[in-house]
Amino acid sequence: MTPPIRPNAVRETLRSGGTAWGVMAFEFFTPGLPFVLAAAGAEFVLLDMEHSGIGIETIKQQVVFAKAAGIVPMVRVPGHGYHLVAPVLDAGAQGIMLPMTETRAQAEALVAWCRYRPEGRRGLGFGVGHDDWQGADPRTATRAANEAVLTIALIESAAGVDHAHEILSVPGIDLAWLGHYDLSDSLGVAGDFEHPRYQAAETQLIEAARATGTPLGWVASAAAAARSALARGFRCLCIGHEVAVLRSALTAAFAEARADRAESA
Repeated sequence: MTPPIRPNAVRETLRSGGTAWGVMAFEFFTPGLPFVLAAAGAEFVLLDMEHSGIGIETIKQQVVFAKAAGIVPMVRVPGHGYHLVAPVLDAGAQGIMLPMTETRAQAEALVAWCRYRPEGRRGLGFGVGHDDWQGADPRTATRAANEAVLTIALIESAAGVDHAHEILSVPGIDLAWLGHYDLSDSLGVAGDFEHPRYQAAETQLIEAARATGTPLGWVASAAAAARSALARGFRCLCIGHEVAVLRSALTAAFAEARADRAESA
């Protein structure tokens, strides 16, 4: 029988100094998605609630599919609030990403929402998705549940970067995530990742993560960008999101397939 609280392989990998690989999902929330990602070599799926518009029913289904596929389900919640985090955790998500993390207080709240006492104040709820409906004994399961949840501070603004060291110093914050598009926008250089202001902010975040011993995550557009990120110290990486991956693959395939006809015209 599966243990009531499944261990989190990604959290264990990152805590031991390793690197974890996954894909972010925005659109194609089908039963087969996690299995396709697992077959491709992903170790986790990061399900987006902030921009996709999906609700808790879709999350509940995708979490079950991901666990069946053998990958870790993580969720970017749509905002700040215990009421946004608690149902996602009880559905079985093993990672929570908090968008627009800009202060130490927000990071402390994230940890408290994701951990049972004494580490936090998550409300007790067993016999649901996160313990595989087995009805785990809270006297013994709360510690295992605390170990199974990865807390992710999404730093994607100038304010977040300025406060990065204090955010990442919060006990219980497992992973810092660079939100590069929103960060560039907050700096007044939307989408210009070569701009000195953006480059300085990214460096500042990398240095804060290094100083606090916090792993860094990022969504890389392709393999070359992921390799570059590894060299800069990132250890939790998505290769794009599923829409971008499909679009890029089809664009390249169509261009190649049409090349002979274009050359002979």
